[in-house]
Amino acid sequence: MHAYLDFERPIAELEGKIVELRQLASADPTMQIDADVQRLQAKAEQLVRDTYAKLTPWQKVQVARHPGRPHFSDYVAQLFDDFTPLAGDRNFGEDRAVITALARFRGRPVAVVGQEKGNDTKTRLEHNFGMAMPEGYRKVQRIFKLAERFGLPVISLVDTSGAYSGVSAEERGQAEAIARTTQACLDLRVPLIATIIGEGGSGGAIAIATANKVFMLENSVYSVISPEGCASILWRRPEKAQDAAVALRITAQELEALGVVDGIIPEPLGGAHRAPDEAITNVGEQISRTLAELSALPPDDVRRQRREKFLAIGRDLVK
Repeated sequence: MHAYLDFERPIAELEGKIVELRQLASADPTMQIDADVQRLQAKAEQLVRDTYAKLTPWQKVQVARHPGRPHFSDYVAQLFDDFTPLAGDRNFGEDRAVITALARFRGRPVAVVGQEKGNDTKTRLEHNFGMAMPEGYRKVQRIFKLAERFGLPVISLVDTSGAYSGVSAEERGQAEAIARTTQACLDLRVPLIATIIGEGGSGGAIAIATANKVFMLENSVYSVISPEGCASILWRRPEKAQDAAVALRITAQELEALGVVDGIIPEPLGGAHRAPDEAITNVGEQISRTLAELSALPPDDVRRQRREKFLAIGRDLVK
């Protein structure tokens, strides 16, 4: 059974009863449980549907961080062939929080960038929980240059709570690296498609998400700061994170309405963690459609469209 979030406890109880019934039936083959199981399954499915239809912003943050949610490496395994990682920034070192590669997406050569959080203690430490160092962003700049040189569209998969904010990162120019990577996004003359697959946190996210088209999975979040960080700064009380999540307007639905993102990719019932393969397939289909649309544009128009898109954000709100 997968991990349940706090607000999923009623769902956990129902699905737990189904498991118990099946265990009892396996011990006693004479038991007739089919009708009871079907009834409980229908009830559990409706409860999941009702629960996820009215998630609060804070609950969406929890879903976006769910440990069973598919990560960058899961998308790579299902969507890309001939995946060839490129390591190092040719200046300081390698950063495993950000992965860059050349690959094939449905037979087409592409460049791929994304953050990997890891899925257990060992891999989370290896990837620094998806929080990139300056050398990670300089590595991204390097693959952008390769992509432009060879005319390869760039696919970006964003999942980070933010760039690493430790002393070592600041000493090596974290802010400058993020700013120059954002600038590199804007300068690209090849299509750039970004998808927020989990968390899109602060400049650490936008550095690889300043794209022609930005999509969000239905239960992902995208914000200038984490709710906990916002609560600590504004109220000096981390427990106010739920209020901060509401005030920040971080959900896919709110950001689409504001014009910050271009579309929402549906998730399976109960979130991407319940059916990872289906969620990844949905993302692949959206990327494929968008790639076909953008590939028809000349290089200068690709860059112009991207710049105009970001300059236009917020104009309607000012009027």
